[in-house]
Amino acid sequence: MTLKCSIGTVIFALLAWGTCPLSTFAAQAPAQGILIVGTNTLSDAATINAAIAASPEGSQIVLRGHFLINQTIRLLGQRSYRGEDRAGTILKQADGADLIAIVASDSFLDNSEYCGTPLAIRHLTLDGNRTNNPKAQTAGLVLRSWLSVAEDLYITNMSSDGLRLTSRSANGTTLKNTQVNGRISGNFIENSGRHGLFVEDPGNSLTDWNLLDNWIASSGVDGIHMENAAGWLVERNHIYGVPQHAILAHRLYATSISDNYIEGFGETKEAGTWCGIRATVQGDAASTIAKNRIFNSDGEKQPGSSYRYLDVSANYGTGLVVVTANAIRGAGTPRGTGFYFSVAEKLGLSVISTGNAIERVHTPRTSDPRVVLSAGQ
Repeated sequence: MTLKCSIGTVIFALLAWGTCPLSTFAAQAPAQGILIVGTNTLSDAATINAAIAASPEGSQIVLRGHFLINQTIRLLGQRSYRGEDRAGTILKQADGADLIAIVASDSFLDNSEYCGTPLAIRHLTLDGNRTNNPKAQTAGLVLRSWLSVAEDLYITNMSSDGLRLTSRSANGTTLKNTQVNGRISGNFIENSGRHGLFVEDPGNSLTDWNLLDNWIASSGVDGIHMENAAGWLVERNHIYGVPQHAILAHRLYATSISDNYIEGFGETKEAGTWCGIRATVQGDAASTIAKNRIFNSDGEKQPGSSYRYLDVSANYGTGLVVVTANAIRGAGTPRGTGFYFSVAEKLGLSVISTGNAIERVHTPRTSDPRVVLSAGQ
């Protein structure tokens, strides 16, 4: 049965069974669904947050319609959040709200020393409305919860990052525990002011996630920027419209970066060294960079810049990485390098490189003399 109860001008509907008012749901209806219908007014965010705060663990929060957001939506763990579809459920930042995020984990907003419990968010649009929030540094979704899922989201027009996974809280508090085993998949992230996707982890908390099947377009800085890529699978993402690096991945450790389609990179007037994939490799484990398609056929236009299609160096110890079956096609200028392998003194790097294709790149490969390069067994 479906019951309705009014809270302001917004309708809450139980998708399972229960009794009004909302405060009685926890006692009478475990694992129920709560439907929230947007009014596209400034009351929407307070209504969503009140419903989440009153919901019991196991709840499914369902959002329908257009919502005008003037306070960050606080995502409690042990719940799922979903829209009915990306076109039908839109959370848009209100003019002048200047939020730190549209939606964020409770651990982030509460400045906890421990990460949030698992949650899932799906099937909706987050619109940062950056034109009408000129003072903001707004991220679309900030996740600081372990074993969590973000999928089938459309994240657009953020003044900061589209999607940020972070071991830091809003005031910079760092985690004392780990934040592992999540999945980011099937999202379209575009027009971000900084990074399309940012993994922020100055320590070593945010490891062993899957980043799969996303489209990341027109970022302000990097497409995917990872301070910690240890244990990650970064696979089948399509990245384009990138001013600096398409994928910047630090601290590879048993990491896979594979089957990504990089349509271009270094699309900026700022002079620098820009990479399709830039990876630093840690010792004590092996990583793979395989079957990526890295193109820049319309790029390499900044005469003061260098363009490295795949750049690998060591982070500590002796790194081991397999680089195989990558397809690289450049713009044919004197500024392009296909593979760039380097290692600092007192570190080691062993690269197994085979079966790669490189065309229209001025320098197919540059390898530091300290790098051990082979074709493997």
